[in-house]
Amino acid sequence: MKVVITAGGTGGHIYPALAILDKIKEKEPDSEFIYIGTHNRMEKDIVPEHGIRYEAIKIYGFNKSLKRLKEDLEDIYLIPAAIIKVKKILKEFKPDVVIGVGGYVTYPVIKAAHSLGIKTFIHEQNSIPGKSNLALQKYVNLVGVSFPDSKKYFTKTKTIVTGNPCATNALNVKKISKTDFGVKKDSKTVLIVNGSLGSGAINTKMVPFLKSIKNEAYEVIYVTGKNYYEDYSKNKFPENVHLVPFVDNLSGLMKDIDCIVTRSGASTVSEIEALQVPPIFIPSPYVANNHQYYNALSILNSKAGLMIEEKDLNETILNDFIKSIIEDEKTTKLFKKNLLDLAHLDSADIIYDEIKKII
Repeated sequence: MKVVITAGGTGGHIYPALAILDKIKEKEPDSEFIYIGTHNRMEKDIVPEHGIRYEAIKIYGFNKSLKRLKEDLEDIYLIPAAIIKVKKILKEFKPDVVIGVGGYVTYPVIKAAHSLGIKTFIHEQNSIPGKSNLALQKYVNLVGVSFPDSKKYFTKTKTIVTGNPCATNALNVKKISKTDFGVKKDSKTVLIVNGSLGSGAINTKMVPFLKSIKNEAYEVIYVTGKNYYEDYSKNKFPENVHLVPFVDNLSGLMKDIDCIVTRSGASTVSEIEALQVPPIFIPSPYVANNHQYYNALSILNSKAGLMIEEKDLNETILNDFIKSIIEDEKTTKLFKKNLLDLAHLDSADIIYDEIKKII
């Protein structure tokens, strides 16, 4: 199979795209790929490290701010140029399918593919779809969504629930022992993480919580984020708090903990579902369409986890929520069961099979 895939801007788009490519390579080792991304976002560094041919186009997202109105108007004129460049790539490569996995970079790529009569598939990770995917649905053969609730935003006859392909990857990663982080083997353990770079707002609110749990019967692995570790480690926390700046292969560590406190990005939610780790979500309020809130709300409504809005976060409510999970076996079992019911453990396989059908 010859595949062009496009996704960009955040890991929440990039890693599902790579998971789809991994599944295609597994099924058809002789497949050829081109990844089309932006010239200035994180995919330009991540994708080439996986040995995938990378083509960059110059395009920017719109800011919807009056201060940036002039720049947004100028950026509109980049779209036709991007489509022309993509058409040239597609005509030379002759792909069987073009796959869009989110981010504004997907718009000119899918548009170009549609104009050339190439089969197209887009995937939406979040419960509230991004603007690019909503705009592109009329140009594609098939839409895959991670949350059943998302189907209502797309054309019913061409939309299927696939889950998030990051779930498949999470199942296959090697387990990391919590003892590697100084935690006792038999201790109830809570993992708290808020992104690879961390969150200043969350870190500030977590200081009194971490200082208050000296006498609690659980241990915490707290991921500060690379940007905050040095200053954060100057605090004096009790012995049951273990600070780390970053965890490579976080899903591996998730296999050896009892509860996770985290943001609710789509890929994180899919990994939690697949690994059945009882979650407490603190959605980021700073993302488009407040989609993290709705991702977490979907889990909350399914009785598969808890949610604290960032504005309501304090040491008392967080400690109460943690203990309501790790001290209550009935709640833990309920959350695990419902997470498994929500999970699409074969998401990457579903996507591969559907792509084969449309081509």
